[in-house]
Amino acid sequence: MQAFASTIAAAALALTLALTLALPPAMATTHAADTPSLPELPDATPEKLPRWRGFNLLECFTLGGFKPFEEKDFRMIRELGFNFVRLPLDYRIWIRDGDWSRLDEERLKEIDKAVEYGRRHNIHVNINFHRAPGYSVNRNPVEKANIWTEPETQRICAMHWAAFARRYKGIPNRNLSFNLFNEPDQHVTEAQYLAVARLMCEAIRAEDPDRLIIADGLNWGNRPAPALAELRVAQATRGYVPFTVSHYMAPWVAGTDKLSIPTWPAQRVPAILHGPHRREAHAALALSGDFPADMLLRMHVIQVSSLADLRVRADGKEVFAHRMQPGDGAGEWKKAVYSEAYKIWQNEYDLNLSATIPAGTKQVQILVTEGDWLRMSEIGLRPRNARTDSPEHLLKLSPEVSFLPRPEWYNIAYNSKATALESPFIGGEMHDREWLWRTAVEPWVAFEKTQRRGVMVGEFGAFNKTPHPVVLQWVEDSLINWKRAGFGWALWNFRGSFGVLDSGRADVQYEDYQGHKLDRRLLEILQKY
Repeated sequence: MQAFASTIAAAALALTLALTLALPPAMATTHAADTPSLPELPDATPEKLPRWRGFNLLECFTLGGFKPFEEKDFRMIRELGFNFVRLPLDYRIWIRDGDWSRLDEERLKEIDKAVEYGRRHNIHVNINFHRAPGYSVNRNPVEKANIWTEPETQRICAMHWAAFARRYKGIPNRNLSFNLFNEPDQHVTEAQYLAVARLMCEAIRAEDPDRLIIADGLNWGNRPAPALAELRVAQATRGYVPFTVSHYMAPWVAGTDKLSIPTWPAQRVPAILHGPHRREAHAALALSGDFPADMLLRMHVIQVSSLADLRVRADGKEVFAHRMQPGDGAGEWKKAVYSEAYKIWQNEYDLNLSATIPAGTKQVQILVTEGDWLRMSEIGLRPRNARTDSPEHLLKLSPEVSFLPRPEWYNIAYNSKATALESPFIGGEMHDREWLWRTAVEPWVAFEKTQRRGVMVGEFGAFNKTPHPVVLQWVEDSLINWKRAGFGWALWNFRGSFGVLDSGRADVQYEDYQGHKLDRRLLEILQKY
């Protein structure tokens, strides 16, 4: 009897949803006439995702910023030639009075509208729990519960996903997919991810066995999670590499306000110096050029692993030595950090060290002669007799260069006579389209081939403080790579600081478009690929 009642209730809910989402024929005719036709949405399976192209819509991204989805966005997205939207959602929007076990039907109807707008305008809708019960990459506020370790939190989140699956049962996968969590961070292990994702998939498929499910990769979506292939879910990566381009001056990311103005393509100098035990990566950071006067070399150390004996040599003669051995308690470090994985201290530093480079020097070498490794954020050079507040020739070092850099990336040419419009340093690893392919795309191509699971780029873009010419070239290189790989993508966002509308960039000549400020040059690159 209970099973029969449940069947009747499910049927009634499905009928209610069908009636709610039903589109009056007159309205359907009007919208079809208003917008150009797009090809029918392609079939989508976990084994092969279509090459969707579109945007993230942020109306339900945060509780404080909640507002209803706008059909106008869907209509414009279609008119501009795109076929995909991702909805990053905050679960706090649809719970009642802060009780995560009680769902608010009226708020859920706002998401229903977005699903219907997608169907109405022939756009695939991807529903993502950007803030799920027990996890969010957004640390403001931090989730007090932990979905990766707490069974009760897992049960609640599975209940939420089951409600969504029940709500949208029967909508074809070509129109709708689920994206489990946004960007599991570096603390989430693959085993934890698999266990929790399995629970979510089971909850969804108990209600809707055929629903298409997509899981973001590990390490903020940047690394494939092959273990999840057994769940028959596709995976999504990110398009924010390098972070120095995508998040320059982003106020929610600490330290990005201290980055040099990004360029693209660009040469990056490794931030890490290895000790001699790592033979393949042990090299001196070598500055070759003319040092016409005594110079003060400043080195900013930010991390030391186990031990690092730092030396500076001028034309082979040692002019500086400083030994750093992190440990517990207080010291010259900023924060003591113990690595359980390696059983060593890998402390964080904020330490400026200075060496005098004699006039007439032709090459300066900075190296670790004993120990594990250290990271520096920058080095600076200025005449020794200059005022302490005088500007330096500043070389920003890149954490995005491989942990095992090639020795040739450390060979830097130094021009002491460089003007304010010139870079005094030339050298390092070239970051360009092929580097992007090797670093951020090729591992996902290999994953798709070996695991037979589809891949897409769930988010990408650059914040509005990155110079527009840099954004355009970097975006085009990224899109060329994803087209080569066959990956779909979604810009973060449609309207806003990463978007094609109302981005607030100071260096763009906007044009008016349906009451918005359109970045035509960025749009045309997106349309091209």
